Amino acid sequence: MKLRKSAAAAAVVAALALTATACGGEEGTAGDKPKDPTGGKNAPKLPTYEVKSDVKVDSSVLKKAQKAGKLVIGAKDDQPYLGFKDSAGKRSGFDIEIAKMVAADLGFKPDQIEFKTIDSGVRETTISKGDVDLYVGTYTINDERKKQVGFAGPYFMAGADLLVRSDENDITGPDTVKGKKVCSIVGSTPLQEIKKSKYGAKTVELAKYSECVQQLINKEVDAVTTDDAILKGYAAQQPKALKVVGKPFTKEPYGIGMSKDDKALRDAVADAVEAHQKNGDYKKAYDATLGLSKSKYTEPPALERY
Repeated sequence: MKLRKSAAAAAVVAALALTATACGGEEGTAGDKPKDPTGGKNAPKLPTYEVKSDVKVDSSVLKKAQKAGKLVIGAKDDQPYLGFKDSAGKRSGFDIEIAKMVAADLGFKPDQIEFKTIDSGVRETTISKGDVDLYVGTYTINDERKKQVGFAGPYFMAGADLLVRSDENDITGPDTVKGKKVCSIVGSTPLQEIKKSKYGAKTVELAKYSECVQQLINKEVDAVTTDDAILKGYAAQQPKALKVVGKPFTKEPYGIGMSKDDKALRDAVADAVEAHQKNGDYKKAYDATLGLSKSKYTEPPALERY
């Protein structure tokens, strides 16, 4: 990847390093902890989740995890305030908290959770092979994916939007990207949307959003598209360099992925999400994570059980 050599670009690229991940691999650190806009003063506190004991669910996946003494959960590691992994290996973000809530209700303590970074393009394959027990990582529920995996949710509603450089004035929404280079990641629903002929964009497909963002900073692409919640996280990290424009132009209901035919586990996970929404843990977790990116809290969508 050819880098611009101006002093300004170099400075911004250096700053972006806190959200950059190792290229080409599924595992990698994402730099330092996301910035706290409150400066740490009076910042919302994360809730703690009571771990249930003697959990009995007629699920082959859960029984295997119980026997192993750990729950393997797929996640993202380069999405500030959603699914983030710092240089010390600590994970944080709203999706990470959702995973911890569910794990607690399934009987697993925090130190019994094994997080694995799984890129979007291989999520279905990874779940189907049983390499993870659950997947919690900005995973949009749609009918095509339901043919391959099961979903509990939705637990959050996002929408595709556009991230551009702060000095960009021509791109104001999806109807203004004709002839522009727009980056997204392989396997994402926003990528499939922006590739539609009505937008006229030139698409660039990479493995990680952090790679797209760095190309945006380097002026190799004109915009990045994915869910607004993800983009707001990057903009909050670099407010002088980046901004989110327009309004969401798709609906992206996030679900927790798992084995397609394990209805017992799907119901148990949905029960866990619902319980933590009702007891206030969900909003507390949101305020202490995604809320820090200036994403306005909205009531979660109704769970869909099938």
